[in-house]
Amino acid sequence: MSEVKAVPEGMHTVTPYLVCAGAAEAIEFYRNAFNAVELGRVPGPPGKLIHALIRIGDSMLMLVDEFPDCASFGPKALKGTPVTIHLQVEDADALFAQAVGAGAKVAMPLADMFWGDRYGRIEDPFGHSWSIATHQRDLSPDEIVRAAQDAFRQSAGAA
Repeated sequence: MSEVKAVPEGMHTVTPYLVCAGAAEAIEFYRNAFNAVELGRVPGPPGKLIHALIRIGDSMLMLVDEFPDCASFGPKALKGTPVTIHLQVEDADALFAQAVGAGAKVAMPLADMFWGDRYGRIEDPFGHSWSIATHQRDLSPDEIVRAAQDAFRQSAGAA
């Protein structure tokens, strides 16, 4: 008899679970934008998914269709999201361009940031926010604090 693992192989302690108006279409977008690999899906009522699992890099992501009767709404129905899903990758420029080419909207163009990353944000066609970054240089916590204060002083002065 095999022992059941409390955390299945490949899963991490935290796994995003995205509600999408069109989960099947979202899977296809994530395949094109982020090289996602579909690991499984559970069909529900005609044209809807009640569960899907994909892998992006070494991380899992779960998806479900909107089900308003169950108070399950995606970001477009909610008129936005306060959550950004972060992708730490080898080549932010390439993945950013790939995501935009697949249909994502640029929310914040890629730029070299004060904390040492090349970083930008996109919004996917389903309303979810994604940040994409490549770490470029190591900084001490004190250096990051000073750089953050300088960046915010400069942006406040420009406002």
